[in-house]
Amino acid sequence: MDEKRVKCGAGSEDRMDSPAVNKLSGEKEPVLKIEHMSISFTQYDRGMRQVSLPVIRDLDVEVHAGEMVAVVGSSGSGKSLLAHGVMGVLPYNAAMDGRITYCGEELTRERIEKLRGREIVLVPQSIAFLNPLMKIGPQICKGDKRASAREKLRSIFKRYELDERVGNLYPFELSGGMNRRVLISTALMEEPKLVIADEPTPGLDLAVAKRAMAHFRELADMGAGVLVITHDLELALEVADRIAVFYAGATVEEAPVQDFQDEDSLRHPYTKALWRAMPQHGFHYIEGAQPYVKDLPAGCSFAPRCPQCGPECAREIAYRAVRGGKVRCVRGK
Repeated sequence: MDEKRVKCGAGSEDRMDSPAVNKLSGEKEPVLKIEHMSISFTQYDRGMRQVSLPVIRDLDVEVHAGEMVAVVGSSGSGKSLLAHGVMGVLPYNAAMDGRITYCGEELTRERIEKLRGREIVLVPQSIAFLNPLMKIGPQICKGDKRASAREKLRSIFKRYELDERVGNLYPFELSGGMNRRVLISTALMEEPKLVIADEPTPGLDLAVAKRAMAHFRELADMGAGVLVITHDLELALEVADRIAVFYAGATVEEAPVQDFQDEDSLRHPYTKALWRAMPQHGFHYIEGAQPYVKDLPAGCSFAPRCPQCGPECAREIAYRAVRGGKVRCVRGK
C-alpha cells in the first residue's frame, strides 16, 4: 500500500488511468462511496432460536475530497453503525453487505486495516476512547518521539487553541470541550484523506459544539473528505455541503444545504418534517415514532406517519435522482 497509494485528495495530480478517476467523464471518484449498505445482527430469541435484525437496510452516501457531508437522523436510526461498518470495527455478531469504495477501489477488510488511523481516521463519539492512563501528547503522536512529531503536535495545539502543557496532562485533567478538541487533533497527525466523525457534539454547550463542527469544516477546507454523523440538523446546516437524511435504517434523501432554505426545495416528507421541527420554523412535530427494527412496515418505513401515504407506498421504493439531489419516495419530485 505504501508503494502505490491511490491519490484522490484535492489538488492531487491524478493520471487519467488512475482508479480514482472516472475514465469516461474525467471526474474524480469520491473519496468514499457507499452503495446499498446493510448491517444486521444475529441474536438469540426465546432460548436457542437465532433471529437476524436488519438495523441498516439500504444506505447510500458518498463524500468527495474537500467536501463535508452530514448524515442526519434520530436516535436509533443506525447512523453510528455506518462509521463502524466503514472502519471495519463492527461487533462479532454483525453481518454487512453492500459495496464500499475508497478513492475508486473497493474497501476490503485487508485494505481498511492498512489505512485505518492513517489515511482514514475515525473521530469517535465518546471521549472515553481516550486512554485515561496515558498523557495527551503521546496519545496524539501515537508514541512517535521524533522531533518532527513534537513540532507537528505544537502546530496542531496552536490551531485548536490548546496550550502546549496539555500534552503533559491526562484526559481527566481536561474539560469535555478540550477533550473533544484532542479527539479532533488525532485526525491531523496523519493528514488523512477521509475523516469520519461519529456524533462529535453530544453533551456540549452550543458555543463549544459550533466550534467542534467548525474544526471539521476546516479539515474539509484543507482537502480531506469529511463525513459527520449527527442528530443535530441545525448545526450540520451551518458547516456541511450536503445532508444525507437517514430514517429507520435507510437513506431517504440527500440534498445540498441550500435546499434547506425553503421547505418546497426538499423532496421527502420526513425531511420536510425535520425542517418544520426546527426552532426558526415553528417547532412543529408529527405524530408517531420511528419504528423499531422488528416492526418495520412493508415498503416505505415512514408511511405510517406520512400524510401523503397511499397504496403504492407499500412496495419497494427506489432511491433516485431528483432536482440535484436524491430521494426514496414515490411522490418525491
